[in-house]
Amino acid sequence: MRILIIGDIIGKIGVDFVTGHLKSIKKLHDIDFCIANGENTANGNGISRGSANLLLDAGVDVITLGNHAFNKRDTADLLGEGLAIIRPVNYPPKTAGFGYITAEVGGYTVGVINALGRVHLENLDCPFRGIDAALTKIQKETNIIVVDFHAEATSEKIAMGYYLDGRVSAVVGTHTHVQTADERILGGGTAYITDIGMTGPSDSVIGVKKEIIVQKFLTNIHQKFEISDNPVTLSGVIVCVDESSGLATAIERISIS
Repeated sequence: MRILIIGDIIGKIGVDFVTGHLKSIKKLHDIDFCIANGENTANGNGISRGSANLLLDAGVDVITLGNHAFNKRDTADLLGEGLAIIRPVNYPPKTAGFGYITAEVGGYTVGVINALGRVHLENLDCPFRGIDAALTKIQKETNIIVVDFHAEATSEKIAMGYYLDGRVSAVVGTHTHVQTADERILGGGTAYITDIGMTGPSDSVIGVKKEIIVQKFLTNIHQKFEISDNPVTLSGVIVCVDESSGLATAIERISIS
């Protein structure tokens, strides 16, 4: 099985790129299943009903979120509508939505878990224990499992990769918007990468107009962030998974403009 995982999609410009090109990308790379991080699709800050529906209609099978999951007022309602959208599993009990999901594809079941790191981010429940709890349920249905670990610190992400090695198909990092070059198959057979990058304007500072961010650093005065309108690059990975074992056989970084 070939699973495409798309890095943080930035605003309308990123959504438009995905909706315009995903069908051909999936065909070109023989993709069976697609996961995309959508927590920045609503003008770079949260997710909206419109952006979610556009991605799902375009062929994204599961949308994951992150620290901006609830930045829009209607997100809680959106997560209660049974769509294939998940928020981090380590939000407190009774938070709207779910932190994991299973979906059918080609006669197989794929599990997806979303978790949020705690280093330099939200003070949520433990992501390690949160994923453990989700795994006890998902593993009853499938051994093909992908984890989107939305975290800031590389150390926390790498630790998570080793913690889950051999128990899931892939652990991919999101959040920093900068694609790392450390993709590999860990000793236990889990595909790992610290960050899959973003789907947004590459000629920017993590999606924002570069002039704005430069001024922020020069003056230390708050600036209104605006998404760059420069050409978009889609970043992510393709993970090949052995359906019988649930372990990865390959991981490949992609960058498509």
